[in-house]
Amino acid sequence: MDRIRAAFDYMMKGRKYSKFFRRPAGEDGDEHIEVKMTEDGSEDAGHSPTRQSDRSHRRTLLYCALVLLMIFFLGYFLAYLIHGKRTKVAPEPCESVSEAGKPTAEVEKTEMVPDLVVPVQLPLSWAKITDLFTQKLSANSFAKTLNECDVPDRSAGSDEDNRLANRIFEEFNRLQMIPWIDRHYVQLQAPDRNRPNLVTFDGTVFKPEGYFAYSKTGQVQGKLVYGSYGRPQDLDVLQKSNVELKASVLLLRAGSITFAEQVKNAEARGVAAVLIFPDPKDYDFVVDTELFGHVHLGSGDPYTPGFPSFNNTQFPPTESSGLPKIPVQSVTARIAKTLLQKIGGPASGSDFRGGIRDVSYSLGGTKNITVEVHNALVNRELHNVFGVIKGRVDPDHYIVLGAQRDAWGRGYTQATVGTSVLLELARAVQQMVEKDGVILRRSLVFASWSAGEYGSIGATEWLEAYMSSLDKRVVSYISLDGVVMGRGSFVASASPLLYSLMEKTLKTVDSPTGSGSLYQLMGQTDWVSKVIRPVSLDDPSYPFLTFSGIPSISFHFISPNSEVYPYYGTKLDNMDHLNFQTNHRTSDLTVLAAQFAGRMALRLAHDRLVNLDVNQYSSALTEAVRKIYMHVRKLSQSGQLNNVSPAWLANAAASFSQAARSLIYDSENTDLNDPEACRILNDRVMRVEHGLLSPYVSPMTTPFRHILLGRGSHTLSSIAETTDMDELRVQLALATWTLQGCTNGMLGNIWDLQTPA
Repeated sequence: MDRIRAAFDYMMKGRKYSKFFRRPAGEDGDEHIEVKMTEDGSEDAGHSPTRQSDRSHRRTLLYCALVLLMIFFLGYFLAYLIHGKRTKVAPEPCESVSEAGKPTAEVEKTEMVPDLVVPVQLPLSWAKITDLFTQKLSANSFAKTLNECDVPDRSAGSDEDNRLANRIFEEFNRLQMIPWIDRHYVQLQAPDRNRPNLVTFDGTVFKPEGYFAYSKTGQVQGKLVYGSYGRPQDLDVLQKSNVELKASVLLLRAGSITFAEQVKNAEARGVAAVLIFPDPKDYDFVVDTELFGHVHLGSGDPYTPGFPSFNNTQFPPTESSGLPKIPVQSVTARIAKTLLQKIGGPASGSDFRGGIRDVSYSLGGTKNITVEVHNALVNRELHNVFGVIKGRVDPDHYIVLGAQRDAWGRGYTQATVGTSVLLELARAVQQMVEKDGVILRRSLVFASWSAGEYGSIGATEWLEAYMSSLDKRVVSYISLDGVVMGRGSFVASASPLLYSLMEKTLKTVDSPTGSGSLYQLMGQTDWVSKVIRPVSLDDPSYPFLTFSGIPSISFHFISPNSEVYPYYGTKLDNMDHLNFQTNHRTSDLTVLAAQFAGRMALRLAHDRLVNLDVNQYSSALTEAVRKIYMHVRKLSQSGQLNNVSPAWLANAAASFSQAARSLIYDSENTDLNDPEACRILNDRVMRVEHGLLSPYVSPMTTPFRHILLGRGSHTLSSIAETTDMDELRVQLALATWTLQGCTNGMLGNIWDLQTPA
């Protein structure tokens, strides 16, 4: 007892303590307890027989107490380091805002110490993200960027093109977007300065300055024939009018179809050369305006078809099957007027007549004309510039936003606007991620392409270079080319997988004409018929969709009752003409275009399940198969086709629809808090577009392999029209297995796969 009391007082730094003494019985016969107050060092203490033992025990107890305290604090600290990191935030669900407007995401905590509180940052709701995004985009900032990106000449591979590429690279670097450059060495075609292209008619020699890249060179003479737009139905009219097309020189007005398609149709009828002019009915500008373009029925460098044109590529010389085999030259409306005034021949119908005054638009076929094309191939080094904002959960899956940088002249609508949107979107999203706490699941890649005017060469070379991996990693491609062409309407061409996301986005973007949304402007429930246009060969998203199988979209704010921008392919594509088309609201419309593209991209990068609606393809495939079924039935009834049934193809289409419904059911009944489950579902969805590429055709000879949206005998539309019975049998079987293979990829597990009955 004495020792405990002494140790306790010593630890409490007391200087005095009580000692208890037991005295033997005295004279009165009783024992006594005597208490004395003792100080350290007192005589009694010094003479106590237990003094040395007391000191030893006090030190022992003190050391034990200190050791216990150290162990306690060390354990506390280790527990914090090990278990404190387990406090985490559950990923935000796709629809992260409740009806009451409060975030539905909850924070999961693992508390190892009851009193320990670790601050956790909640993920931002989708509504908050879109509000932040809207605040980042302003007409003033776009006006500044548009001015900075507007240069007088930006031809592909030129010094100005490369300087602009370097500026974009530096901006991506400033934004810490890990920029890089892909260099491609391609062959472009340009007029020979020493040997101009010539057109000679009735003793008059014309020297047009415009030209069409990748025309066949040489000199051709033939009868001049007028063929309207050069569509198959137009050429049928000529043949019915007994106008000879073989070995003729065909004069066509630009529009309705691409230049390359016009030339291909003419080649098929035996035409020797083609002249194309901008008719005032379709192009409202001065009659001396020169026309530029390309006539390669494909995309990418036509001298490295199907493979990338890197400097170290070693392949034997080869050419694209889409290169024309006849000379093609552009002429002005003024030259065309002179030709049409003296063309002669039968009169044309009203649908052949254009807008040139004092011209009857006769069909011709009576007078000779000579065409000389001396374009020369030139080697150019192209720079594709990239920057990335990495995602947190699936950084290896990305959404690509791209814009071409080159143009024939200033290219204000074609290139300046798109490049400005690309830069402003990069700045806005990077600020949201770095400063506002926005978390993206997937990465956003920003791309600046060169040689877009020659047939999306820069973009296609990139697709060819990484063909084996891009279709598995790129969720979608959003083209920013020509997003503002006018004011008052909106058109788009896209994969059906993106229709549902487009509809959601249209509802959130303001109308350019006043109150309400863009969705309300475009007819609400009837928006598809008013907005969606077929994906054409000259669409910048076309190679992504039909060559690589990547869900893609191109969109344009445009003037009402217009299908194209009238100054494309001319040197009149400048700021003044675009301001006239937009009623001097170009910056405001550019903001709306950026909002539409940015909201789609953010949604694809943000949500747990990618916003690709597989069910949208079911109706399109069903309609395409129905046309084949009717065609085969008609041929069978006429006796031209025997022992062929489209039933297998119909069964494959039905299996696709069933698999699409199954995938939607799985999406609705899967725990979206499970990252692995989400990734499996996303992989199944991302296989669909690529699964519609025919594996039975070569990318070198038939690059656009998509059976629904591509070009070639393998497509469902071609099968529904062919009259070659052997070809029909083969392509019908291959299309069936392509569609069934796409269905199998959507089902995922090998034990769920089925063969057509």
